[in-house]
Amino acid sequence: MALIECIPNVSEGRRADVVDRLADAIRSTPGIRLLDRSSDGSHNRSVFTMAGDKDAVARAVLALFERAVAEIDLRTHRGEHPRMGAVDVVPFVPIAGVTMAECVELAKTVGAQVAERFSVPVYLYEEASTNPLRKNLEDIRRGEFEGLATKMATDGWAPDFGPRAPHPTAGATVIGARMALIAYNINLATDRLDVAKKIAAAIRHSSGGFRYVKAAGFKLEDRGIVQVSMNLTNYEKTPIFRVFETVKREAERYGVAVLESEIVGLVPSAALNAAAEFYLQIAGFAPEQILEHKLRGDG
Repeated sequence: MALIECIPNVSEGRRADVVDRLADAIRSTPGIRLLDRSSDGSHNRSVFTMAGDKDAVARAVLALFERAVAEIDLRTHRGEHPRMGAVDVVPFVPIAGVTMAECVELAKTVGAQVAERFSVPVYLYEEASTNPLRKNLEDIRRGEFEGLATKMATDGWAPDFGPRAPHPTAGATVIGARMALIAYNINLATDRLDVAKKIAAAIRHSSGGFRYVKAAGFKLEDRGIVQVSMNLTNYEKTPIFRVFETVKREAERYGVAVLESEIVGLVPSAALNAAAEFYLQIAGFAPEQILEHKLRGDG
């Protein structure tokens, strides 16, 4: 069976009733499993994880857009996380029986449908983009919703689909295809935003850090702490435990302790197995030793 994972990020994390309706739009789509939903009030953002075949995933994404465009007004939206759209980003990830090329085609097909049905401009990113300046999500989203109209009017920033002006309330969206990543945050026991930003700069690839880490520093106003928020784009080559240890040591330079870390959405078991092997110093560990794997017949 062909199986595609889709992880849309939506610019609403505070109004629980709205998030419920967004989840229902996905869940009620035939052939779709809503695997996870996660909301963050400080970021004012929700992440949904769903899976199905390409037709079911496409229908679910369009159902989500229909509800989100009706419910979310970015003119009044405030949150710590950068955003440019009501549905901010929609990645398609090949899981089983499907190629990356098929996910790229799906991104293009869904992008064209979103633009036509909702008049929301669509940018393609990662594997779906053929423009090297528009591969990285952070480059496309720079300037956010507030700077979108000016950005779209400049040379090189016409959308791949849709009008060359943002939707008045829903902005624009980014749709693409990529490999699985881990959304990973580390919260620090301080309110010093400068510390979080310095640590983020030290570990992210764009400023000389780990090749497969994207990072930014945020303040969580409701908790009085700061956060190093990350996307780990290849957990095998840059594992979670290495990132955690580096952030911990960088924080110690400023007299700051790590309060906790968190995973947003789902995570491959191999990533956690590697962390357990590292911290417990297990010699000769193999995934086949995990009881649940044996019970499912995985090992």
